[in-house]
Amino acid sequence: MSIHSQSRGELVLVLVTILAAFGWIFAKESIVEMPPLLFMGIRFLLAGIILVMLGKRFFRGLNFANIKKAMMVGGVGSVAMGLWVSGLDHSNNLGVGAFIMSLGAILTPIMAKFLFGASPSNSVWYASLVAIIGLGFLSLANGLDFELSHLFFLGSAFCVALQMNLLSRFSLNIHVLVLTSIQLIVTGVVLLLVSFIFETMPESISNEAIKWLLLSIVIATSLRFFLQTYGLSLTPVSHAAILLNLEPVWTAILATFWFSEVMKANQIIGCSLIFLAMLVSRWHQFKEFIKK
Repeated sequence: MSIHSQSRGELVLVLVTILAAFGWIFAKESIVEMPPLLFMGIRFLLAGIILVMLGKRFFRGLNFANIKKAMMVGGVGSVAMGLWVSGLDHSNNLGVGAFIMSLGAILTPIMAKFLFGASPSNSVWYASLVAIIGLGFLSLANGLDFELSHLFFLGSAFCVALQMNLLSRFSLNIHVLVLTSIQLIVTGVVLLLVSFIFETMPESISNEAIKWLLLSIVIATSLRFFLQTYGLSLTPVSHAAILLNLEPVWTAILATFWFSEVMKANQIIGCSLIFLAMLVSRWHQFKEFIKK
C-alpha cells in the first residue's frame, strides 16, 4: 500500500466521521415530524437498497449460511438503532449523546471477555475506569442520575458492542459492502415492523421532513458507508480505529452551531474523559498512528 493511497484513505475516513456527525443533525430534524422508529426504518431500508445497487457485483455467489449470520447481526443492529433514535428523540444535547455512544468501542473487548473468554489488554481496563468517571461527570448535574436519553444511548452502545463481537466471531467471508447492505436492510425491516405496531402513523409529512429524511438516507447512510468501505480498504486498521473516533467530536461541534447547544462544565469534562478513554483503549494503535 503506497503512502499516497494510505493518506487518501485516511482523509476519506475523516470525511466519513463528518458525514456520520451530520447524520445526527439530519435525524434530529427528521423526527420533529416523523415517529422515530418509522424514520429509522425507512432510512436504513432504503439506504441498504441503494448500497445493493451500488455493489451488485459483490452479491454474486453468496453463501446462504453467511447471509443468515449477517441477518442475525442486523437484528441486533435494529435494537441498537431503535435505542439510539429513542435517545435522540429525548436528547437535548447531541454532543453528549455521541460521546456516550462512542463507548461501544471500549465495551466491545470487555464484552468479548465475558461472552467468549477473550483477554482484553490492560489498556482496555484502564480505559473503562476513565470512561466510568466520565459518565459520572455527565450525571453530576442531575444528582448523580442519568437522563433518560443517556440510558438509551448507553443501551445502544452495549448493543453495538454485542454486534461487533458477533461479527468477529462469525468471520463472515463476504464483502464488507454486502455485509453492510444486509445489516441495513434487516435493521430497516425490523424497525418498520415495530413502528407499525407501536407508533401512530402521521397523516402527512411535510416537504421539509422529507428533505431531512432523504439527506439521512443518501448522505449520512448510503454515501457514508460506501466511503467507509473504500477508506478502510486503503487504511491500516490501527489508523482507521483512531480516525473513526472523531465522530463524537464533529457531532458536538455541529450541534453547537446548528442547535446552539452549549455543554455545561461537567459535560465538557465527562465527554473529554470518554474521548480520552477511547484513545487509551486503543493505546497501541494510537502510538502507531502518532509515530506515522
